[in-house]
Amino acid sequence: MSSRREQKEALRREREERERQAKAAQARKRMVGYGGGFVLVLAVLAVVVFVLAGGDSDSGNVDPNVLPSGGSVSEQEEFDLTKAAAAAGCELKDVKASGSFEHTTDPSERVKYNSNPPTSGRHFAVPVDDGAYSTSPTDEQLVHNLEHGRVIVWFKPSLPKDTRADLKALFDEDTYQMVLTPRAKMPYQVAASAWNGTPEPSGLGRLLTCDTATPEIWDALRAFRDEHRSNGPEPVP
Repeated sequence: MSSRREQKEALRREREERERQAKAAQARKRMVGYGGGFVLVLAVLAVVVFVLAGGDSDSGNVDPNVLPSGGSVSEQEEFDLTKAAAAAGCELKDVKASGSFEHTTDPSERVKYNSNPPTSGRHFAVPVDDGAYSTSPTDEQLVHNLEHGRVIVWFKPSLPKDTRADLKALFDEDTYQMVLTPRAKMPYQVAASAWNGTPEPSGLGRLLTCDTATPEIWDALRAFRDEHRSNGPEPVP
C-alpha cells in the first residue's frame, strides 16, 4: 500500500512540475500573442461567431441520462501504462501528427482527421472548457484542447448506465485538464486521446482504445491521463 502511495505522490509531483513549466511557457508567449493584433482580431471574431452559432457546451450542466451520478471505481493498483492497458484488454497507439497548428474560424467547417477519435491537426480557433459533456463539442474544438495539453476520454453513449456512471466517477476523481465526452461513431467502447508536443515540430498523437469496458479499464485510463496530460505542443494551464 505504501508503494502505491509513493507512486501516486511521485505522479503528483511530476504533474505539478509540468503545470509549472506550462505556466512559464504561457507567460513567455503572452506578450508575443498580445502583439499579434491581426490574430487577436481573428480570435475575437471567432468567439463571436462561435457564440452566435450556438456552439456553447454543456460542461457543468451534464444530462444525468447520459452521465449518471452514483458511480464508483476501485482504488488504483497498476500505475504503468503499458501493463494497465494490457490488463484492460486495450491497445496503445501512436498516431503521426498532421503537423497543422492552423485555426479555422468557421464553426461549421469540418476537418478530416487521421484517426478516430482525433489526436492532432487543424482545429477551431476557440477550445471548449475542460469538463464533462453529455453532448459532444465538435472534433475541431476538442482538437484545440488536445493542442493545449488536455486528455480527452471518449465513450459510447450506448454503454450500460452503470458503466457511464463509473466513467463520470473516474472523471470527478481528477478533473484537471480533462474532458469527458460521448462519441457514438467510433469503433471502441471507450478511448482516450492526447497530442504530445514531442518530437518537434509536429508532435505525436497518442491513443488508448478499448473494445470493452472491463473492470481494469480504470487503471488504464488513469495511467494514460497521468502520462500524457500537460504535454501538448502549446501547453496552457
